[in-house]
Amino acid sequence: MTFSIVARSADGTTLGVAVASKFLGAGAAVPAALADVGAIATQSYANLAYRPQALTLLGTGVSATGTVRALIAGDEGTVGQRQVGVVGVEGPGATFTGDQCHPWAGGVAGDGYAIQGNMLTGPQVVADMETAWLGGAGQPRFPYRLLDALRAGDLAGGDRRGRQSAALLVVAKGMGYGGTSDVLADLRVDDHPDPVTELARLLELHTLYFERPDPATLIPLTGAIAGEVRTRLTKIGHTATDLDEALADWAGIENLEERIVAGAIDPLVLDQLRNA
Repeated sequence: MTFSIVARSADGTTLGVAVASKFLGAGAAVPAALADVGAIATQSYANLAYRPQALTLLGTGVSATGTVRALIAGDEGTVGQRQVGVVGVEGPGATFTGDQCHPWAGGVAGDGYAIQGNMLTGPQVVADMETAWLGGAGQPRFPYRLLDALRAGDLAGGDRRGRQSAALLVVAKGMGYGGTSDVLADLRVDDHPDPVTELARLLELHTLYFERPDPATLIPLTGAIAGEVRTRLTKIGHTATDLDEALADWAGIENLEERIVAGAIDPLVLDQLRNA
């Protein structure tokens, strides 16, 4: 009783799942992803064992289509009530909807994506999600492209029972916190009257606190900017002989450490400092 998109970035380096449902904590059950391997959404009387099984199959070189076929063939449960979408690091995605899923139920798949939903207000939910995904090819930020597709499904009616939860899981090699994890984003709204909108708010916060700065936007920490930064840091009690050290000390307290670059300042960090 869920709608989701499973997809990968154009360059194949990033994989993710976005999901929404009238179900408590859909993010805890539906999505799974592994960097450089693939991603899956299991839903509609979900078989959670599909998640490790799919990632194992994809990791051995089985295609998304072959993975879905293997999952269904090996399921001793009520396959007719299952729904699943899978994407690997290359080739088309694959989706399956059992013939006993609550209507409306169905899905579409194409190069690098699979979109599916059940107990929806109608086929327009999936159609609008696909249109949004394909139309967002120019969106440079993969998590936002996933979210835009999810939002399109929500606006088209989504789950016919209403709204409750939404989640976003994105993985990319070495792109997690501090470069020590492959989980780029793992955001969940478990119980909320407007979960997709709340998920968008959380993604904006995640971007601020966890994304690394764009090198092209960095401002050299020299001249007037250096003077302003030092003055502002001093006023809020962060003094050090070395300006980089003082800035990093303040940024760590404000959870902005991922945006600190020696000898420069991220414009978003500067905005936060000016508002401190």
